[in-house]
Amino acid sequence: SNVTGNLGINPYGSAYPEPIGHDGKLVAGAKPLWDDSWDDALSQDAHYTDLNVRVSGGSKTSKYFVSAGYMDDQGAYICSGFKRYTLRANVTSDIRKWLQIGLNVSGTHSVQDYPKQDDSTISNVVMFARSLPSFYPVYQRDLTTGAYLLDENGNRMFDYGEYRPNSYAKYNLLASMPHDKSEIKRDAASLRGFIQITPIEGLSYKMSLNIDYNNKTNHDYTNPTYGTGSISGGSVSKYNYRTTGMTFNNVINYQHTFNDVHDIRMMAGQEYYEYNTSNFGGSRSKVIMDGFYEPDAASSLGDFGGNSDQYKLLSFFGSAEYSYNQKYFLSASVRSDGSSRFHPDHRWGTFWSVGASWKIMQEEFMKDTSDWLSNLSLRASYGAQGNDQVGYYAYQALYSIRNNLGESGLHAYRLATPNLSWETNLNTNIGLDFGFWNNRLNGTIEYFERRSKDLLFSKDLVPSSGFSSMDENIGAIKNYGWEFQISGYPIMTKDWKWKLSFNATTYKNKITSLPAEEMWSGNKKWVKGGSLYDFYLVEWAGVNPENGNPMWYRYNTNGEKVTTEDYSSTTPDDKVKCGNSLPDWTGGLQSDLSFKDFTLSFLFSYSIGGKIYNGDKVSLMSQGPTGTSWSVDMLDRWTPENPYTDVPRLTTSPKSSWTNSD
Repeated sequence: SNVTGNLGINPYGSAYPEPIGHDGKLVAGAKPLWDDSWDDALSQDAHYTDLNVRVSGGSKTSKYFVSAGYMDDQGAYICSGFKRYTLRANVTSDIRKWLQIGLNVSGTHSVQDYPKQDDSTISNVVMFARSLPSFYPVYQRDLTTGAYLLDENGNRMFDYGEYRPNSYAKYNLLASMPHDKSEIKRDAASLRGFIQITPIEGLSYKMSLNIDYNNKTNHDYTNPTYGTGSISGGSVSKYNYRTTGMTFNNVINYQHTFNDVHDIRMMAGQEYYEYNTSNFGGSRSKVIMDGFYEPDAASSLGDFGGNSDQYKLLSFFGSAEYSYNQKYFLSASVRSDGSSRFHPDHRWGTFWSVGASWKIMQEEFMKDTSDWLSNLSLRASYGAQGNDQVGYYAYQALYSIRNNLGESGLHAYRLATPNLSWETNLNTNIGLDFGFWNNRLNGTIEYFERRSKDLLFSKDLVPSSGFSSMDENIGAIKNYGWEFQISGYPIMTKDWKWKLSFNATTYKNKITSLPAEEMWSGNKKWVKGGSLYDFYLVEWAGVNPENGNPMWYRYNTNGEKVTTEDYSSTTPDDKVKCGNSLPDWTGGLQSDLSFKDFTLSFLFSYSIGGKIYNGDKVSLMSQGPTGTSWSVDMLDRWTPENPYTDVPRLTTSPKSSWTNSD
């Protein structure tokens, strides 16, 4: 009898002060006076614009290319969108017969309006639209007739829901978001230049310099007039993230053909890479008035911080390739990398690869097939790659600076790991390339395998150590699968050309070594022989038809499988494998239809199989705070009249609350 009191509003009007009868059903004649969709209110019809212009030209000794672009991609929700402006120019010139230079310059500026949509805060526009039920009006309503209430100018007035009994009280994103700001500005520039010298035929030296600059500014503003900001006085924050990367290369190439059938190619080089980051920012509250978006317009300092980091990588590498009569091909490469992320004693890692291929079509015994078979090649490769993607100063013991009663203090942040070193990935590829009718139909079949050892991993530590984890080289995994690609031209005439391409990949993951018998990552359990992507959940046993309580399977002390209505009595040992998040197949289909200089293209991507854990569905099946949306599945919940169902009865018992079960 107190349903409308708990909700804070009666959407059925004053004619039905108690619209829900004692049987839990609507009384006869009760109909809602409004049915407002918050998702419709907060979404918008989005448009997409992409404009590009290109100019190119040159002479016998020089070539140039200039392009400019503009993109406007409006988001699906209000106050969201993305605009980007691009400019690119490159030029190459043969100054002398033996000397060539080139320069490539590009710049990008983008502005992204990015309201919160990927966290659990109230201001998450997607979650807000999903969680607020339709009986809470978007605009203020007459509680007797359901008509809109209007201000002195005849305009509808927003309903901020001060009466709502949940955390959404005093929020109306449709009203407040146009006055707020959630903006990300990015500026990127790159400079690529090279000088190439060819002193003699077949021998060349190339020096190149690449510089990349990226700058990102996050600007968030909550207005002090509308919504909850009117209580706190509003806030504004600005954070800047700047990175610069520099790559310097020196490479020597040599190529020569002996007796028209022996072809060799050799390469040796050096590379230096440096990456610098600089971040700073802060926030303030108590904004003087709406429309002033900068931090100086707020009076109360919230926080301020910043840091800078640097990463360096020095590499030496070389490769050699040999082919005989364009039939048989051999290749080998080696490189040595020194990373600033590791201790000087373990800084360097050496990696190598070998490969071979056979153009079967070039053999004499294949001549009789040349009228319909245009390509048949077999290739294989095996090699190692290094990975140093771990913290900037991974081998050092670090301290953080904290405020200790107004004085500076040091707090141990991470343990030293002087033995930390490179992760190694061993790659195997075996492929078959084929083509028919002058390659009008062509494709590839390939098997790939990637074995990773000495994984860079954060190992959990016991709480008594004072640290949650430390980086180590532990564990090994294997990724393997098949990839298929096929392309063809159903139509190929003087003016018309239609190309269809299809690809499919199946991919598996297997753990081959772990430092412990089992490890957990959220609702995934890692065990030797299993996968990083295996879900382990408490197995669902259905609903008890006698009392409507949910049931789960667990194992008793004798190892017997039994049911329980108390989820808190289950343990991690009761969880069972219930699927894998990796899809069985992924791929795409592409169509390119051309008529003279006009092309119409589309790309279709697909993913078949694999499971996801739908946390959104769980939240909609939860009783949660009063006045939040439920899944439509709750209409099929257990009742004495509906005892056979998969949805338990409504209850406030914590033992029967919804959980992440299978």
